[in-house]
Amino acid sequence: MKINDQKIALVCGAGGFIGSHLVKDLKKKGFWVRGVDLKYPEFDNTEADDFIIGDLRDPDVCKIAIDRRFDEVYQLAADMGGAGFVFTGENDAGIMHNSALINLNILEESRKRNIRKIFYSSSACIYPEFNQMDPLNPKTSEDSAYPANPDSEYGWEKLFSERLYLAFNRNYGMDVRIARLHNIFGPLGSWNNGREKAPAAICRKVAEAKDGSSIEIWGDGSQTRSFLYIDECLEAMRKLMDQYKFIGPVNIGSEEMVTINELAEMTMEIAGKKLTINNIPGPLVVRGRNSDNRLIREKLGWAPDYPLKKGLIETYRWIEEQVRLKAE
Repeated sequence: MKINDQKIALVCGAGGFIGSHLVKDLKKKGFWVRGVDLKYPEFDNTEADDFIIGDLRDPDVCKIAIDRRFDEVYQLAADMGGAGFVFTGENDAGIMHNSALINLNILEESRKRNIRKIFYSSSACIYPEFNQMDPLNPKTSEDSAYPANPDSEYGWEKLFSERLYLAFNRNYGMDVRIARLHNIFGPLGSWNNGREKAPAAICRKVAEAKDGSSIEIWGDGSQTRSFLYIDECLEAMRKLMDQYKFIGPVNIGSEEMVTINELAEMTMEIAGKKLTINNIPGPLVVRGRNSDNRLIREKLGWAPDYPLKKGLIETYRWIEEQVRLKAE
């Protein structure tokens, strides 16, 4: 279905960080966009043509949101957050129950509307813990997901949902696309509510710290990660949706791996502050994680190459401004 000859898209989770950026990107590409979420974007006005405030765990809300045959559906809605929310174990039941319900409802309503093309945002958290214990040599090739042993219930739910989408592809001919996202960051995301990711949390700590003081970092700081700037995440999603044969799962992430202490030091350099790092106990998750981009290069002829520092500069500037505004 088209509105005034425009393609139409549905973004589930349009009030979240990636979802709100995705709405803007789709609008630039000429789509008519409906967003649906529990809330509007926190830090910016939505650019969606239509926005439904509703709980996608409720089948009736899904029926209202999916009331036509969209050209593209993007399913990013999930119960998630940073390490302090996902990996303490305190929120496991809600994370699994809520996210699984959302995916079951969206797939069923999409099937009823004969929607063919649907994107599912999985996570690097599906990879086995035993392959990510060496911080200098983590293994995250797409075929290493099995035998499965994610380090969290969040990862187990994402893995289950991957299989759910693949089953709907096999049984109902739905043209699914599955991407395993690796630590997406950038402006306009959570930065101080307990659900922020490492780059935002570190940017906040550095922005709030006085020169010569210290900041706290969970763990010994030698754990490694890669972080992908939001603009390249959106570009990868578009490329995955535009090609016709490869459905995934595929990694969408950076191969520029750093230790968490190095990430903190990079942020201090951007801020022009001399601070010391105080490593303290905290949720560590796996020791090492990095995106393996061999498959995305093979299938899409492309891979992310946006420098971490460049994206961190933009993120720090935005969070520094939020810290200043909050203090006023």
